[in-house]
Amino acid sequence: MSAPKPEFLKFTGHKSFTQRLVLATLTGRPIHISKIRPNSPTNPGLAPHEVSFLRLLEAVTNGSSMQISYTGTTITYHPGLITGAVPGFGAIDDTIEHNLPATCTRGVTYFLLPLCLLAPFSKSHMNVRFEGPGVITSATETGDLSVDSFRTAILPLYNLFGIPAARIELRVLQRSCAGPHGSGGAGIVELRFASQVRLPKTLHLNRSPGRIKRIRGVAYATGVSASNNARMIHSAREVLNPIISDIHIAAQYDQAPLVPDAAEKSGSKKRMGIGFGLSLVAESSAVGVLFSADVVVPPKGGILPEDVGKRCAYQLLECISSGGCVAGAAVGTVLTLMAMGSEDVGRLRLGRNVVGTEEVIGLARDLKKFGASSWGLRDAEDDETGDVIVSVKGTGVGNVGRKIA
Repeated sequence: MSAPKPEFLKFTGHKSFTQRLVLATLTGRPIHISKIRPNSPTNPGLAPHEVSFLRLLEAVTNGSSMQISYTGTTITYHPGLITGAVPGFGAIDDTIEHNLPATCTRGVTYFLLPLCLLAPFSKSHMNVRFEGPGVITSATETGDLSVDSFRTAILPLYNLFGIPAARIELRVLQRSCAGPHGSGGAGIVELRFASQVRLPKTLHLNRSPGRIKRIRGVAYATGVSASNNARMIHSAREVLNPIISDIHIAAQYDQAPLVPDAAEKSGSKKRMGIGFGLSLVAESSAVGVLFSADVVVPPKGGILPEDVGKRCAYQLLECISSGGCVAGAAVGTVLTLMAMGSEDVGRLRLGRNVVGTEEVIGLARDLKKFGASSWGLRDAEDDETGDVIVSVKGTGVGNVGRKIA
């Protein structure tokens, strides 16, 4: 007698698209998502970056199946086993090559964040190379982080769960900003994630966030004058120097990548992904407490480098003032790993404004629907900051590939 098929978990809308697919893959629950931009007159259904993420998910798993409706407004997804870069399953020289289309409007961290959530539970190493005309390594106006903030503010948090960040490498081989109309960039990024574990450790990060002891950052310019870096660094220091003295911001200049010009049939090429931006990360005296800020010039231009530097510095100060031990950009990663960890109660200190965001509340609802326990919330009583202690009980999902091995 065949085993009964598990029921679909039903969702609506395009928000939290990657988050729901990641949770479905980790828990093994099939999902059905409907009403994906049904009222859009020009672009209904799945966007190019969402279709590209589905292809990436199919490449790093074995046995996954997905069905998309004719209009692209409905999708059903049956998750498979997370295999990583296994030779013979799409990997070339132990690396999966993923090409992003020129119509992609999201930064490469849109793909890196969910991919790093799957990587610790993979059967083998997760080595993925992102290339193509749609790779944007800078921050974007849609809210994506730059690769610099991702590398310095997100990846070190995996150490808190017993996942060695020293075995996680992010190589930026070609930088790029968003192209015209915010799409396309033609950068090259390679992720090599070799920290596979059986089960993430329980996290207890409910102490005081401490005081900021140093600020690090990267000012990057692609295809424009390198003096823009110095102007951004100088204006950011004008804001931050009176507050803290230990500040180091590196300057990175790259030529804009060359891509074939579709308008010309003679085989000519054009420069793509021109722009500049600034990434700042503040490190606290408490272990594992990081705050980040990202600002990039919009694709249409019109903003001075001095404005970018000041805006990024003020954004970093605002992120620090929100309180808690985890910044808003990393809270989804931390809470998801806590929910997938060992069956014990972990505690995390968050700012009240961070807990009340739409993303955190949506994550709590999605985790509850996938079978995780409800969160416990209480005020932090050791001071008057107004922070909230979030208690999360792990589901003990763990690494199925390591469980079999």
